[in-house]
Amino acid sequence: MGYERLVLPEVDSTNAEAQRLAASLTAPTWILGLRQTAGRGRRGRAWADPLGNFSATLAIRLTDPPARLALRSFVAALALHEALCTLTGLDSVFALKWPNDVLLNGGKLSGILLETAGQGVLALGIGVNLRASPPADPEAAFSPVNLRTETGLDVTPETLLNHLAPAYATWETRLTTYGFEPIRSAFLARVARLGEPIIARTQHDELHGVFETIDDTGALVLKTAQSRVTVPAADIFFP
Repeated sequence: MGYERLVLPEVDSTNAEAQRLAASLTAPTWILGLRQTAGRGRRGRAWADPLGNFSATLAIRLTDPPARLALRSFVAALALHEALCTLTGLDSVFALKWPNDVLLNGGKLSGILLETAGQGVLALGIGVNLRASPPADPEAAFSPVNLRTETGLDVTPETLLNHLAPAYATWETRLTTYGFEPIRSAFLARVARLGEPIIARTQHDELHGVFETIDDTGALVLKTAQSRVTVPAADIFFP
């Protein structure tokens, strides 16, 4: 209720489409691109999008400050995790990786990208490898995997959106009603390598430590050999 859906046979980028729609947006709108020709990931990286995979963006007008807008990455990750578990019945094979990736059997299944689209609109882009894996990136922390190869299940983009959209609406309501704490607790219950050694690579440093928790801003908290360190943004690697 209250969300709209736009399905496009082809689009350059669903996040770019959200930017084009920002001025006229009257309700939160899911934009699903059945083929995406110029997808992008975090830090300007290209996002390969083989045909049959999932590419969608939620364009939503919000008045929150930037720090609270960023919490939607956790909301989106939880919603996607829930949708995948519901569709497959294979809860144990999925895990979250801070801050917002979904892993399947230890490989990277999805990516989430938040961008401001102007006019007070947040573009929350989600890509999921449903039918094919993009080429492996030698610099990436995790090899890409796809749902069909790993589980034998063939899920269409439309079917995934039918489960993802209501799941997202539920988690969004929890955030706006109760704040970040229930989101934080749910994320920690599903995240990979909690309490174990990980590596966090920022733009300037490489930090080795035990993944202790995430704080009330969503930042990673590492216990290193020297001290307890809070990391707002980083690429995560598992030793």
